Amino acid sequence: MLPLQGVGVLVTRPEQQAMSLCRLLESSGAITVRLPAIEIKPVGNAHELRHRLGALEAFDLIIFTSTNAVRFGVALLDQKRDLTLAAIGPATARALNQAGYRVTVTPADGFDSENLLAHPLLARVGGRRVLLVKGMHGREMLQEQLTLRGAQVIVAAVYKRERADPGAATLEALEAKLAAGEIHVITATSAEIAASLLDMASPALRREFDRVHWLVPGARVAGAVRERGVLAPILQADTAEDQDLVAAIMRWRSSVSGA
Repeated sequence: MLPLQGVGVLVTRPEQQAMSLCRLLESSGAITVRLPAIEIKPVGNAHELRHRLGALEAFDLIIFTSTNAVRFGVALLDQKRDLTLAAIGPATARALNQAGYRVTVTPADGFDSENLLAHPLLARVGGRRVLLVKGMHGREMLQEQLTLRGAQVIVAAVYKRERADPGAATLEALEAKLAAGEIHVITATSAEIAASLLDMASPALRREFDRVHWLVPGARVAGAVRERGVLAPILQADTAEDQDLVAAIMRWRSSVSGA
């Protein structure tokens, strides 16, 4: 029997990012239900943004903060291969590599701003020009900390996140699946995804959310989920990488089955 046979998992990532996780879960026997909690959309005019930024060679470091930053912002690099690039985590680095770019700076551990800021190269940024490619209204920690360390930080916001609107019928169907015990784990791979999911829920659906396990990548997102009043047990994956999320569910399944 496959290790996750019969385990129902609600995958809440944006549609394009959900496919690989769903495939990995299903290959292990899980039953996936997709409900994108947020939508990712481009912002601004790429040509105008390139013009505003000027010569990229004038930046000492260019940081991409997510795979979506790569998806919507990699064109800014204009095929220049000699730039010093940083990625906030392995998935973002992999996306840059797949686009044909070499990443110089990645966190030694983890996949967030705190871990990237711990890199020795980012400790010595006084007087350096840093380009931060990110989404609108994302975390400000990188910009704030690099500025405090003396860097001149320019922000290129290339995408925005919007709460998804799946419609009443979809949410009612989800509530029925939860009530029937068909979903055992809810994924929330960012604090924003968790907030959007909770905001769209009716009181009845919200109660069902507390009857299953939530899967999050690390303590920061777990804390954000708790702050929103979620009482359900929380499973913490090592990172937001697909294999780490699946491994966390496998550990839980093994523990409850007594294997």
